Amino acid sequence: MIRVLVADDHDFVRAGLVELLDSTGDMTVVAECQDGDEVVTAALQTAPDVVLLDLRMPRLPGLEAARALRAVRPEARIVVLTGSPSRSTAGEARELGAVGYLLKGSPPDELVEQLRAVAQGGTAWDRSVLPSEMA
Repeated sequence: MIRVLVADDHDFVRAGLVELLDSTGDMTVVAECQDGDEVVTAALQTAPDVVLLDLRMPRLPGLEAARALRAVRPEARIVVLTGSPSRSTAGEARELGAVGYLLKGSPPDELVEQLRAVAQGGTAWDRSVLPSEMA
């Protein structure tokens, strides 16, 4: 079973992600966070395999939450989920140790497959944010 922490400040988005992931049969959402401050505490308490992390959250933005998370749970597989495609932000996320950067407009089945790949040690980068040499 793939253990996932979902962090998004929008209740509707977070609830939809939780429902989608819990319905797969091979994933379970072990924690839900509505701001970046909650991410580290929740990850320490629940030991997720994958952390699905929104970029724009109150109190502690997604990239700062990723930095804090990497300091205490370096084995956590962080995937940024955002509505904003940005090569520079994706590059910063990669430098912080994220293994993926996906867009909220992605089809649900693709998101699930990408998270499975990440849980098995792979990466998940939306093609729109890859540097030209990686695309």
